[in-house]
Amino acid sequence: MLAPAVLPTPLQVLADPVAARAGVELRLKRDDLAHPAVPGNKWRKLAPNLDGAVADGHTRLLTFGGAYSTHVRAVAAAAQALGLASTGVIRGDELAMAPRNWSLRAAEAAGMELEFVSRAAYRALATGEHGELLRRWGRCLVLPEGGSNALAVRGAAEIPAEIPGLGERDLLCCPVGTGGTLAGIAAGLPPGARALGVAVLRGEGYLEREVTDLQLAAYGREFDNWRIHHGHHGGGYGRVPAEVQTFAAEFEQRHGVPVERRYVAKTLLAVHDLAAAGELAPGTRVTVVVTGLPDPVAA
Repeated sequence: MLAPAVLPTPLQVLADPVAARAGVELRLKRDDLAHPAVPGNKWRKLAPNLDGAVADGHTRLLTFGGAYSTHVRAVAAAAQALGLASTGVIRGDELAMAPRNWSLRAAEAAGMELEFVSRAAYRALATGEHGELLRRWGRCLVLPEGGSNALAVRGAAEIPAEIPGLGERDLLCCPVGTGGTLAGIAAGLPPGARALGVAVLRGEGYLEREVTDLQLAAYGREFDNWRIHHGHHGGGYGRVPAEVQTFAAEFEQRHGVPVERRYVAKTLLAVHDLAAAGELAPGTRVTVVVTGLPDPVAA
């Protein structure tokens, strides 16, 4: 059986000098502590999908991701715990014969079967019809890249409900990769509170459409209480420039909080820079959702 998440996750108030100088209160919603094998937003997004998979009698989960995908590892771990088979379609056919990195080793150790495909084929498979994959792997629940679908949005919408007293001065922030977490957080906010997503990849316009489409799929309507900041993606998905590395190390030392680099560090740095530039109004209470754990070893 898959152990339940420890919810609600803690809300941690930080004595942060940059935020304080800007008159901004900074808090962390520690979703990184939700579950040891399926941490952070992966639990929020996967849990309702897993419930549906079991209820519908699926025996295999199939999903998509890159060589270091946290989502792929989380699906593998969850499937193993539930007694389900799992398949990961991995971007990059050159990886098939290469030594496995720590992330892919973890997925295989949890019983996941990996299928490596070219980058062109990957995009077609991940975004198109899945008939070819279903013929190969049989009946299975297909989870999208990053796990973002209508059920995932509803899972992420539970985050604001765990934070008491949200109102007009509150801004909830999260990283944006596939858009599901931001779509859900915005949908779950009470009147007056707003959401800010920090893009971790190049995708201005595209990411906004993804979030809107996910909200329509989950709720049949759009929400107008969110926006995406595109100035801190660091050059692209998976890229962690020296500035982000340095900031994350200093943040860890100052606050004693482990910082995941590809998503969370970029979000925290964006909040710092926006506060320092006066783009967050004094009196704003910023809550950053810590969506995952740092890599266990150097990538």
